[in-house]
Amino acid sequence: MTIRRFLRLLPVVPSIVLLMVFLLAPVVWSFYASFTDAALSGKGARDPQWVGVDNYARMAGDDSFPLAAWLTVVFVMASAVIGQSALGLLIALLMTRSRRVVSSWVGTVVVAAWVLPEIVAAFAAYAYFNRDGTLNQILGGMGIQGPDWLYSFPMVAIILANTWRGTAFSMLVYRAALADVPRDVTEAALMDGARGWQRLAFITLPLIRSSIATNLMLITLQTLAVFTLIWVMTAGGPANASTTLPVLAYQEAFKFGDIGYGTAVASVLIVLGMVFGAVYVQLLRDKRA
Repeated sequence: MTIRRFLRLLPVVPSIVLLMVFLLAPVVWSFYASFTDAALSGKGARDPQWVGVDNYARMAGDDSFPLAAWLTVVFVMASAVIGQSALGLLIALLMTRSRRVVSSWVGTVVVAAWVLPEIVAAFAAYAYFNRDGTLNQILGGMGIQGPDWLYSFPMVAIILANTWRGTAFSMLVYRAALADVPRDVTEAALMDGARGWQRLAFITLPLIRSSIATNLMLITLQTLAVFTLIWVMTAGGPANASTTLPVLAYQEAFKFGDIGYGTAVASVLIVLGMVFGAVYVQLLRDKRA
């Protein structure tokens, strides 16, 4: 490496060091701890021993793990890939065709849920879906007996809550992307007789493909790590019916004190995030090619 190239990289060295200390180091420690019998108390806390792949072998025979992995995929696909992304795109499209006053009010209402602290949004969602909460009060006013959503349909409740909270980010990304779509291209398609859905499918969406892939990657990784919302609303229950991998890792590590097994679950979550990230990065590369 030449001196000139080293001097160009010098300003980013502090950020690289910070990333290694606060991001890479915890990930490396998590993978290491997953091969030990580390615990919160007892011998495992004082002197953790190397146990190899025992934690992962235990995971393969644990009925709660495949259920948590499946619920994690369902939660991500339903609330992020379908819910936040599709709803955010729909709102962005409607805002581009509405008056400025209406667009500003809609944007403010949608963003309000996003800027709330996560714990506040979680308690608001709990109050809404609770058996005596806002949703059942509204249904009761219409003469409909609402169920106990957090007990009977816990995954539906947390999927809707996460969609409500995170849609604003997708809306902002797509609003900016739609603003960069050349107007002359859409006008030419309109003059050629293309209908609204045809302009959207064959012109608008291909032109904002990179923004869609970037947004999907960000909201997917964010949704994979959602913990507070689920813990406040259902705590993973009832009977693990809403236990995703972050909740399972927390329960094993801090509720049952088994740090080794908890970090093994967390390591699988990290790998799952890397898989999703690799897919989206490949989509971006295909677009550039």
